[in-house]
Amino acid sequence: MVSIKKKKSKKGNIYYYLQHTVRKGKAVEYKELYLVNQIPKDIDELKIKLFRESYKELYDSIQLIKENSKKEIKTMPKSMREKSIELFATRFTYDTQRIEGSTLSLRDTSNLLERGITPKNKPIEDIKEAEAHKKLFYKILTHQKDLSYNTILEWHELLFRETKAEIAGRIRKHRVGISGSKFIPPLPVEVYFLLMDFFKWYTKNPERLHPIELAAFVHLKFVTIHPFGDGNGRIARLMMNSVLNKKGYPMFNISYEGRTSYYNALERSQIKKEWNHFLLWFIKKYIASNKDNTLRK
Repeated sequence: MVSIKKKKSKKGNIYYYLQHTVRKGKAVEYKELYLVNQIPKDIDELKIKLFRESYKELYDSIQLIKENSKKEIKTMPKSMREKSIELFATRFTYDTQRIEGSTLSLRDTSNLLERGITPKNKPIEDIKEAEAHKKLFYKILTHQKDLSYNTILEWHELLFRETKAEIAGRIRKHRVGISGSKFIPPLPVEVYFLLMDFFKWYTKNPERLHPIELAAFVHLKFVTIHPFGDGNGRIARLMMNSVLNKKGYPMFNISYEGRTSYYNALERSQIKKEWNHFLLWFIKKYIASNKDNTLRK
């Protein structure tokens, strides 16, 4: 956790410093950044700076992932690149839908999206939403503009137009809860204003944040606002991959099997209002999912 600490000198002077606790095995290290006698206006940037310094080896791994992925793509035939994207689209669609309660298995999803074989005895809603998600995923691959309010409304409408037309592309007007979570999303009256603040924040940060940080924060901030009646996680995961893809980084699939740690990291950051819990989880899982690209120097 990156936190602001305060100390009093022997002469009675007050000074501040940032402290970040880093666990390395059973040992605990404390990284500190002194702020002298006042809290500066750019405190958020300094918190990020201390976080990066505390986990420099992780950021080095991310850079290696990007470089090796870029080399691999350059040497890969077009047909193989297209197949690789198709396989990711299928797996990503399966996991993101399954996390939200879809009954389709990975084989069902693969047969449906890659071979056009509709699974038997499965809800039509799950089938249509899987098909809509794949189409939307390919749409984000060519999305070069910055994320915007109109963009997320359009994406949500495309995802749910055939299954939940009454909420598709519409900001919620009712209270919602998150099953199994202690976090309570904002009231409906707050949602629009929070979204406006979110996109103001976003327009200021694409170049100031590391792309992995931007993707993680986009995800965390969006699901914390929880602007839709349904589909917030799916849209957030599409948004994070839009950021990664646009910045030239491999995309990230959060697996259904790993959903518990995902839920825990989100909830911890939301309840404590401390972004570093989710960001550290995000970075570690991102590196693990791209481990093949960290082995080649």
